[in-house]
Amino acid sequence: MSAAQTAPQTLRAVLTAHLGLQPSAPFVIAPETGLTQTYLALSEESLNIASFVISLGIDKRCHIGFLLHNGYQAAALLVGTMVAGHVSVPLNLLSQPTQLAHVLAQSDVEIVFTSSHYERQLNAALALCDAATAARIRVRIIDSDAPSPGCERHSTQSAIAALDALPPVATDTPALLMYTSGTTGKPKGALMTHGALCYAAHTVAAWHELTPQDRVLSSLPLYHINGQCIATLAPFVSGGSIVAPHKFSVSAWWSWVETFKPTWINVVPTIIAYLLNAGDEGAKQFPDVRFARSASAPLPPDQHRAFERRFGIGVIEAMGMTECASVVFCNPHLASARKYATPGLPCGVEARVVDHHATGDIQPVLENGKVGELQLRGPNLMLGYYNDAAKTRVAITADGWLRTGDLGYRDDDGFYFVTGRIKELIIKGGENIAPREIDEALLMHPDVLEAAAVGIPDKDYGQDILAAIVLKPGVTTSEASLRAHCLEQLGKYKTPREFRFVAELPKGPSGKVQRLKLIETQA
Repeated sequence: MSAAQTAPQTLRAVLTAHLGLQPSAPFVIAPETGLTQTYLALSEESLNIASFVISLGIDKRCHIGFLLHNGYQAAALLVGTMVAGHVSVPLNLLSQPTQLAHVLAQSDVEIVFTSSHYERQLNAALALCDAATAARIRVRIIDSDAPSPGCERHSTQSAIAALDALPPVATDTPALLMYTSGTTGKPKGALMTHGALCYAAHTVAAWHELTPQDRVLSSLPLYHINGQCIATLAPFVSGGSIVAPHKFSVSAWWSWVETFKPTWINVVPTIIAYLLNAGDEGAKQFPDVRFARSASAPLPPDQHRAFERRFGIGVIEAMGMTECASVVFCNPHLASARKYATPGLPCGVEARVVDHHATGDIQPVLENGKVGELQLRGPNLMLGYYNDAAKTRVAITADGWLRTGDLGYRDDDGFYFVTGRIKELIIKGGENIAPREIDEALLMHPDVLEAAAVGIPDKDYGQDILAAIVLKPGVTTSEASLRAHCLEQLGKYKTPREFRFVAELPKGPSGKVQRLKLIETQA
């Protein structure tokens, strides 16, 4: 039995254990305010949430949303709601009113915490909801960067007793309702249990050898599964701490490292690209940072190597999915065992590659090196999509395998490689072209900061290739230069038909490029 399976399997049990060992230890540090939330303070926030629900006359498990930037209260609401026995529903700050209205209605959320900064955004979404949904939801305006009023009432022992007196939670109790980014349709809500979240968090903690002395710097939003399960719950179960700025800042990043002394940093490839292209600022090495964890999107090998050389921090590339409480693949902790251009080995899950062209319920498992759909199975899998049995049946096979929609293959060492999304695959003249291959070739051009390829309609080939390009600050280049570069790197057939220079690429909250939106915005 793994360490993840033998560790506490509810978030309340985890917090109670910390109260017995280190109640005054820091859990969240907010760099903008300097406030620190201890584990005892987190327990008091959890009890405040439980009391507030009761004060509203709600005597059942409640779905509680929050629309807040990272910081003291976002972390307290994310974890505290689940500890209190209710279901946490983080709301995406980047949502348009129609998307947010859909989530508010579909999630059965009854309470939403927000700050005055986001009140207008929430009201715009509520105005689009039907009367029953708008009447159901209670809104509470709070200070997102300060503790709740009266949050110093309990001693350690009285907090433990008060938590024990709350309605019980179990391994299979629903805890988190996390919505996908909805790039190909309306967002879907993945419902996770205490057991799934604890298993995933303990797996990450064990994989990265986290201890109570470890501290992570992460600016990834708490409305995204990476920010929740990797940057928040993994430190939580290991008894460590989090430096949680409101958002990423290229100018402040390394000063945060020097001031708060994290032992690891949680990033996405976009952050790595911007740190590498920030001039000489922060170019010193940081030997006290044990590693950087990069996930949520593929990390180009050239940027991976450049970051390690420049900052002296080894990068562990990984991959997660909302439907699996984030963690699915990860490179080994031992630097000599890692590989570039791969999210790594199965991490707490079973994995396989199947023939996605096959019809019927049984899809043949492919041999090593063959590209097919990645499928996953494990204790961290979601219960299903909330209030959507039809989409759940499509996503999860009868024997419990999640159809990820990702294309990839397994090598002879057991490492998995992701080549793209099935829905984003470019099919030109009957030949499958992975957009990532074109991205990586373009990123080798000295003037290119970011690139994303996507298939566009073509009367002769069915599809051809559009490449969207973000240039490095202060440089210019021509389409002819990019075309010549692609012809050399990719050959004529895979060279994009069109190049479009853009200020930024459309991305989801994790930094993953949303390629299909490039087609929507095409002139």
